[in-house]
Amino acid sequence: MEPLPAELSIIIPTRNERGNIEPIVARLTRALQGIRWEVIFVDDDSQDGTIAAVREIARRDPRIRGIRRIKRRGLAGAVIEGMLSSSAPLVAVMDGDLQHDPAVLPRMLQMLKGEDADLVVATRQAGESTGEADAALSPDRQRFSDLANSLARRLLHVELSDPMSGFFMIRRGVVEQVAPRLSNQGFKILLDIVASAPRDLRIRECEYQFAPRLAGESKLDLVVSLEYLGLLLAKLTDDRLPVRFIMFGLVGGSGVAINIVALWGLLSAGMQFALAQFSATMLAMLSNYLLNNALTYRDRRRHGWRLLTGFASFAMICGVGVVANVGLATLIYQWDTMWLLAGLAGALVGSIWNYAATSVVTWRE
Repeated sequence: MEPLPAELSIIIPTRNERGNIEPIVARLTRALQGIRWEVIFVDDDSQDGTIAAVREIARRDPRIRGIRRIKRRGLAGAVIEGMLSSSAPLVAVMDGDLQHDPAVLPRMLQMLKGEDADLVVATRQAGESTGEADAALSPDRQRFSDLANSLARRLLHVELSDPMSGFFMIRRGVVEQVAPRLSNQGFKILLDIVASAPRDLRIRECEYQFAPRLAGESKLDLVVSLEYLGLLLAKLTDDRLPVRFIMFGLVGGSGVAINIVALWGLLSAGMQFALAQFSATMLAMLSNYLLNNALTYRDRRRHGWRLLTGFASFAMICGVGVVANVGLATLIYQWDTMWLLAGLAGALVGSIWNYAATSVVTWRE
């Protein structure tokens, strides 16, 4: 008699979490007795042997599966890939750092099956932050979490007490429905799912105690914060503007500021205008390239010699963008002397060209 298929798949995205793999499998085994389950670790090509640890356990236990992603990065993309690789009717998502307690999963499963729900969110807080959550989060992470929760509720009208949670359980049919609209970038996949799903999505919440990280390092940094802002803006435009384009635009805005400040400083130092403008432009272009490499295209980041060759292609492409910008702006200005309209039109066309061209040349997949 063949074993029955899993009714629940647990998706765990990992990057350099080797020390947490065996403890989390042990906790899942204890927590899910009597439940047909499997766990899928989706690893972003960790350098510490995370996928090797997964495969070692998988040789002993067929419920353990591992997916190794090469040249692909990002928690959201890993979670989407893991959920779509499952055949179980229900999927849960949790972190691999042991801050999400597997003992909560049976309660979430019962709520999903017994309360006519499509999504159950394990929340660290209900209305107000709990002391347990505050103790497990650093002051910076707590402030970011509170701000992000507030923005999600006000801008996207997401009625969750903890929209930043990375611990949830959902019907795979819902995932299949919203998957084409989900962004592979960023870290807050739950918010993306809720904002992309139909408004009649049935959501329940389940409180739990958020634990301190035992091994590995937190993935929260300034880049993650900016990616979250990009996701909010993308959802506000109903995904008409992709997250990556928004991030590209934000970086471009910083380049304008750098250009102006550098030009002022060089002119104040007595440099001739033409040379000062050229120097300031090159500095802004270099800044834009490095920030886009670290932020907008962090999943395709260039290193070493490729970092230098990438800047050469970026500079050439942006040079064409400048020509398109100036050409269109001049034509519009000659037709109608509204300089602001002409300038904005030129800047928009230049930005679209720079984004499209660098995506397929400088940071091609």
